[in-house]
Amino acid sequence: MKSRTPLSAGVENWESGSAVIGNILTVIRLRCLQMSAAKHSKLHIPASVCSLRGSIVSLAAVTLISFSCFSVKSLWFDSRLSLTTDRIADIAPPSVIKERAGSCADNLDNVSRLAEDADGGEFGEEDFVYHSPHVFKLNYDEMVKRFKVYIYPDGDPNTYYQTPRKLTGKYASEGYFFQNIRESGFVTDDAERADLFFIPISSHKMRGKGISYENMTIIVRDYVESLIHKYPYWNRTLGADHFFVTCHDVGVRATEGLPNLVKNSIRAVCSPSYDVGFIPHKDVALPQVLQPFALPSGGNDVENRTNLGFWAGHRNSRIRVILARVWENDTELDISNNRISRATGPLLYQKRFYRNKFCICPGGSQVNSARITDSIHYGCVPVIVSDYYDLPFNDVLNWRRFAVVVKEKDVYQLKQILKNITQQQFVSLHGSLVKVQKHFRWNSPPVKFDAFHMVMYELWLRRHVVRY
Repeated sequence: MKSRTPLSAGVENWESGSAVIGNILTVIRLRCLQMSAAKHSKLHIPASVCSLRGSIVSLAAVTLISFSCFSVKSLWFDSRLSLTTDRIADIAPPSVIKERAGSCADNLDNVSRLAEDADGGEFGEEDFVYHSPHVFKLNYDEMVKRFKVYIYPDGDPNTYYQTPRKLTGKYASEGYFFQNIRESGFVTDDAERADLFFIPISSHKMRGKGISYENMTIIVRDYVESLIHKYPYWNRTLGADHFFVTCHDVGVRATEGLPNLVKNSIRAVCSPSYDVGFIPHKDVALPQVLQPFALPSGGNDVENRTNLGFWAGHRNSRIRVILARVWENDTELDISNNRISRATGPLLYQKRFYRNKFCICPGGSQVNSARITDSIHYGCVPVIVSDYYDLPFNDVLNWRRFAVVVKEKDVYQLKQILKNITQQQFVSLHGSLVKVQKHFRWNSPPVKFDAFHMVMYELWLRRHVVRY
């Protein structure tokens, strides 16, 4: 899995470093003035000390030292807290992190101040499930105040436009987004005020009406081309400030007839794979959430989780075939080589999420799986077995605080990987998992920090993205 450091954190470090260097430059200038005065008093001081060359050399040295501090701190933080299949690291709270990294921060007051600010406000000291809680909160508040979206009014709501097919099932995320955006305060009727333009066509609704893939492609192409010819907005950016939302595998195929839509516009999709043209810096990974959940959310129930790991499903991918073949008869991993109906009897499938520490989430026909959000809801730490999955809200959330990511080639060592995670580490993962549950829940009307607002935040971050 490809991990990414948020741009905002890098900017924060750069601004802190710039402030420190600016202070040092002031000291250098004052020192030069003092030396100049001393020179007029006939004291012997080499002229090179106050020369331009001397200042540049001094600045270069200071800059090297400052950025070395930042680099050492960053490297220590990443190596200390990354949870990988090669090394299960200890998980430490931010107070410990700042103590260990203090040798550099003691000499850089601005860095210490920013670190303290990041722990305060709406996110407490324990909430290090975010890459940068302070930056996230500032950007989130700004989004709520300023973000505006224009929804194209064209299209018959009784066919494939404007309204969702339904709000249930494993593709409910698409339906909820269609409903939530109209319930929110983000919509504007003034296109000139809009930051982004929403193309409200539902692939899921077309699928529900039995439309073939070929006809879906034609419908989407004709609809988008009509918007391009009727309105001036697409042509201003070639679609870079337009987006559409789809949470079904067919949504990828339904857009194949319009390459510029795929290449230029922002796609919020449940299948964020390179092999379907997903572009991480431009597109948005939509969480695949199966709602309504049949049972209450799990959490603070560590003592009930006595089994090591669980997975049940069809063998419709290479990694699932291996998973079933290697671990089906294991006594510690509960692996079922068939799907357990969610509606069978006393909800046997859902109750197994409550009894396990880890729930294994291999990709099926696509990289995504509704098991991930099932695991999060029921409090079972998700184990994501994938070589590439641009996880939902990866710009904001540090998934390695509440999930385990395993490379596909390491599925043969899966049991040992999970057993190497200590009880203390599991408790920390489980506690962090409870903190992010609110981000993977759809509501109507939407509520602060829920799945809808997190998707809107990801779109907000991409509102200035240029044509790819």
